[in-house]
Amino acid sequence: MVKLSTYPDEGELVVCTVRDVRDFGAFVTLSEYQNREGFIHVAEVATGWVKYIRDHVREGQKIVCKVLRVDQVKEHIDLSLKQVNEHARKEKIQEWKNEQRAEKLFEIVAQGLHRTVAECYQDFGKSLVEKYGMLYTAFEECAVDPKALERDGLKGAWTRAFVSVAQENIVPPRVAIHGYLELTCARRDGINRIKEALVKAAGTGKGQISIQYLGAPRYRILVNALDYKVAEDILQEAVDRALGAIKAAGGKGDFVREKGGSCAHT
Repeated sequence: MVKLSTYPDEGELVVCTVRDVRDFGAFVTLSEYQNREGFIHVAEVATGWVKYIRDHVREGQKIVCKVLRVDQVKEHIDLSLKQVNEHARKEKIQEWKNEQRAEKLFEIVAQGLHRTVAECYQDFGKSLVEKYGMLYTAFEECAVDPKALERDGLKGAWTRAFVSVAQENIVPPRVAIHGYLELTCARRDGINRIKEALVKAAGTGKGQISIQYLGAPRYRILVNALDYKVAEDILQEAVDRALGAIKAAGGKGDFVREKGGSCAHT
């Protein structure tokens, strides 16, 4: 149910299970493509000379490979293990685990609708994969925004059950970014003006913003959001509000990211 196509694309990363190891290479099955068979030539197992192939792969092992060539006529798939770095491997394994979890959640949706998984997949599961790329992404979108399906043009009696399962089982990912505001105001009521600027910074109404006093004139501003782009936008708006308010009050302000890059100043 995970993939709409029956063969992977060249260059794609795929999760495999090692089926048979020989001196000249390893035969594997592709977990996401109906356990189709693929082959890793010994030269693509590891960099350098491979003396004992079983030092690198063994039967029953889960590995991540890069697709080199696909011949659908001969039903042959050439793979490379050595062309996948550790970071890409971890990301792909996590994606695969997420999709496995999504399939379990999809079964719960089907049970709630008193229908079979196959029926639900034909009715709306396929459309979800076409729209979001992966089933897990669809669940994640609904966990973040219960109106995501409606917004994206997906309708039907099943949507309520799908959203309910998503919100009960998926914790939306969050990221945190922060930096430092430096605010000063020489006016007699300068402290109050600084407080007002900080209140305006925290009052964007988006995401989660917290401001911590570090000792005059420094304040740490922390933003939690669903992704980095959203977090950056929220942070920039908060900073603009604070700097605009302190400037209007006749004070001065600066904002510096933790790594030292100045985001804005006045």
